[in-house]
Amino acid sequence: MDIAVVGAGSLGSLLGGMLAREHDVTLVGREPHVGTVQREGLDVVGVESFRVDPAARTDVPDSADLAIVAVKSGDTAAAADALADCALDACLSVQNGMGNEETLAASLSCPVLAGTCTYGARLDGPGRVDFTGRGEVVLGPRAGGESAIADEVGAAFRAAGVETTVAADMPTRLWEKLAVNAAVNATTALARVENGALADGPGRELAADAARETARVARKAGIDLSDDRAVSLTERVVRDTAANRSSMLQDVAAGRRTEIDAINGYVADRAAGRAPVNETLTRLIRLWEARD
Repeated sequence: MDIAVVGAGSLGSLLGGMLAREHDVTLVGREPHVGTVQREGLDVVGVESFRVDPAARTDVPDSADLAIVAVKSGDTAAAADALADCALDACLSVQNGMGNEETLAASLSCPVLAGTCTYGARLDGPGRVDFTGRGEVVLGPRAGGESAIADEVGAAFRAAGVETTVAADMPTRLWEKLAVNAAVNATTALARVENGALADGPGRELAADAARETARVARKAGIDLSDDRAVSLTERVVRDTAANRSSMLQDVAAGRRTEIDAINGYVADRAAGRAPVNETLTRLIRLWEARD
């Protein structure tokens, strides 16, 4: 399969690197990472260590069988515009936050699949990505149900050694992922702590409150997500990724814009004033982003 990974940061580079063991992969990202991959290949280190030689460029290719979108949620519209001129059979979002698939579908004529990814990755300099934790990719039609293209993409991922599930309930899966991200990302970013700090004490309580609020908003949207399920998923992710630094903590540490609007902000905006924890976390991150 000919695959373009749009957003060759930490996760995009890891997935692209794993897929390049079996498929023709093009990483679309920024310099100096792209230039280093062009000259020297991509080194994956950590949980697994290997070297691959995917193509790499700063612009989207003219065509691909599959585009994997891994950009930050604030860059989704730009990625959609760039991909509009690319001949594609399918597009898959593995991004954080909600609303990305709709933005992509508005610009693209191909099927847009929804996806979640729990693999851990950290870009460790140009041409080098640190594989920090095993996980799983779950993908399927963004509105739910089954599709042949989702099955084909799932088979391609599994052939490259990527643990993958093709699911018919992606709307629910996306809200479950949102509950975990709403609980973990802003909390760890504001406290400057690793995920494991939310396993007990005040961190656990705050994360659980954010997850419960997200579940309540999900149920208002017609999604069957209980409070207990949202909290249980959060606790499992915290336990399984205890040594990881959340993507939002990495953004804050690097002085980058975060994805708060597509995570806690998304929950707060749809809660009609009934999600005070998510609203407070959103306001605090926005306050940090507005600093001089």
